[in-house]
Amino acid sequence: MTETLLTNGTVVTQNEGREVISDGAVLVREDTIAAVGPANSIEADPDRVVDAEGGMIIPGLIDAHVHVSDILLRGAFDPDRGLYDWLYNIKRPSSVAMTPDEHAVAARLYCTEAIRAGVTTFVEADTEVLWEDWAEIEAKLDVYDRAGVRNVYGAGFADVSPDEAFAKLLSDIQARDPSVDHAHVDRLTIDTETALSETERLIEARHGSADGRQSIWPSPIVLETTSAEGFQGAYRLAEEYDVMTTAHMSEAEAQEQEVALSSIEYLRNVGYLGERTLLGHCVQIDAGDVRRLAATDTKVAHNFFANMRLATGFAPVVRMLENGVTVGLGTDNANLNDTVNPLSDVRAASAAHKGFHRDPGVLDTQRALDMLTIDGARAIGREAELGSLEVGKQADIAVLDTNKPHLTPAPDPVHALVTGAQGTEIETVLCAGDVLLDDRSVQTLGDTGELLTEAAETATGLVERVGIQR
Repeated sequence: MTETLLTNGTVVTQNEGREVISDGAVLVREDTIAAVGPANSIEADPDRVVDAEGGMIIPGLIDAHVHVSDILLRGAFDPDRGLYDWLYNIKRPSSVAMTPDEHAVAARLYCTEAIRAGVTTFVEADTEVLWEDWAEIEAKLDVYDRAGVRNVYGAGFADVSPDEAFAKLLSDIQARDPSVDHAHVDRLTIDTETALSETERLIEARHGSADGRQSIWPSPIVLETTSAEGFQGAYRLAEEYDVMTTAHMSEAEAQEQEVALSSIEYLRNVGYLGERTLLGHCVQIDAGDVRRLAATDTKVAHNFFANMRLATGFAPVVRMLENGVTVGLGTDNANLNDTVNPLSDVRAASAAHKGFHRDPGVLDTQRALDMLTIDGARAIGREAELGSLEVGKQADIAVLDTNKPHLTPAPDPVHALVTGAQGTEIETVLCAGDVLLDDRSVQTLGDTGELLTEAAETATGLVERVGIQR
């Protein structure tokens, strides 16, 4: 039985009492936390010792909403694009054009960056799934298995074709970039029965693989391209397989204009809201919608930085938290953010909401850190296993080097994590007890320098092939 002792650090437990232990230690046995407490109270003869050297030992970070493959588009386009312009002129044509090998390169780059940022779990809400064969899906899932990271794969589907008005809007939007090889408006649309049966088949094939680190969720992409039956079927599958379901919701103003029901009302009426649902974005919602989310225990992934880049606005996260809605933080698209760095994002989100509300008391540092840890775990239905350093939970742990000018002095470790940390201080990462990062070096995905060269070359070829021009 393998034991690892992480010691000589400040342990930020994120347990129910939000206990912080100075000169603390965490004992890991196989894939589980066996002891947490002052270093001098833990007796062990470990196989491996990780010396935090006075830094911080924290729960592995949970990224509640991400997109992986379009990391290769980082910096490839003019930044003055709204949601639909970016989605239909940049992201979708490129993602649809990618080969399985290109998806695999993107996944390796993404996981390398995420692990180096302290991420041990992420939820991928895939929006460009080509269901005629699983080659792209399998290419990414195989990388996640090799990386050793804990992943939720949201298997995106669209079972409704865009109506005539929306098709006309897309045509007008795509006229901006005639050089781009645009995907046909119906390229991703499949019938409801096929969408649900293929999702179920994927769940049965891959859910629980990678020693339990891989999860599969049904994922209706957006309201505009999903039928009521699609939403209902997704929630039914989530119940049947004891998983969750995720969708993008109320991101842009255009999605909520001139409608009799808000998106949240509609989802409530068709039975998609509930404890098994995680909604990404929820920017364009009102007080009534927030109450509906709270009443149904529907979770939300706040994608702050990407929403700022697309100028979609501020999600009412403060009101959500005041009403008891569980909110996790997502880094969303790596070509909008432009990083996979939750600590950097939560620092920006915490400060920005204070400024937006003109109230320095909103979204305090503890609530902000919760969004990346224990509330992030609640957002994905895994709070019994993840999100805090407690005996019996999975050994998903990150160690930060705090011997930095920008983290000195740091009398309050939580304050330092949220307001000072840049996300580059992570030295060691364990997921399910396995060491993924050691001395800032990713241990599971080969030579990082070679990967960066391959990713840059792959990205150049992809952008040229699709016809994207700055």
